[in-house]
Amino acid sequence: MQGIEPGAERSTRARVARLILEHGPITAAALGERLGLTPAAVRRHLDALEAEGLIEPRSMRPRGQRGRGRPAKLFAITDAGRSAFEHAYDDLAGSALRFLAERMGEQAVADFARSQVKGLVERLAPVMAAVPADRRVQVLAEALSAEGYAASASKAKSGGDQLCQHHCPVAHAAAEFPQLCEAETEAFAQLLGTPVQRLATIAHGDGVCTTHVSPHVLRDKSKETGR
Repeated sequence: MQGIEPGAERSTRARVARLILEHGPITAAALGERLGLTPAAVRRHLDALEAEGLIEPRSMRPRGQRGRGRPAKLFAITDAGRSAFEHAYDDLAGSALRFLAERMGEQAVADFARSQVKGLVERLAPVMAAVPADRRVQVLAEALSAEGYAASASKAKSGGDQLCQHHCPVAHAAAEFPQLCEAETEAFAQLLGTPVQRLATIAHGDGVCTTHVSPHVLRDKSKETGR
């Protein structure tokens, strides 16, 4: 296109895709309004993203409309589109952590990892304090799922609970820097108020990140023993 550098074109297209990822499914009109693009420009980027398999159109009939008019057309990110964003983020995270380790040492990486999960702890601590102990693992799983970790909670055969994360946006970075997993595990123990043990991680090649959560009754007994 005349008057537009290829780099600028790619940058705008990435902004369109990111907005769909963060706020979609979304209409073309809403995208244009949020990004300040003309209908023709939005359509061009949507067509290109759809051709690459990064987004897909969906139809949704407005509420209260029964068979009249055309259903609204929404655009949603595909699994391939989501993976593309996560791969780019993972690569950037790995580069940033390597730079931090080289300049400031491994302890700086550990401090950074703890700072990343600090927000999760601060958000969930009041919630955890208000729910029964036997509900906390489920609440944590729901919170992690909302942040893209596809988490689930179940009872462990050996007693206690099992927290599974079926997805990790920074798996490659965590493989190189285990401090990320360690900080996350510490945060889980803090939020749940009981010891936890990481049994498997996607970063180490396992299919899912699995954390065993000790029963609160065992924690209470250990407190009594330590008196």
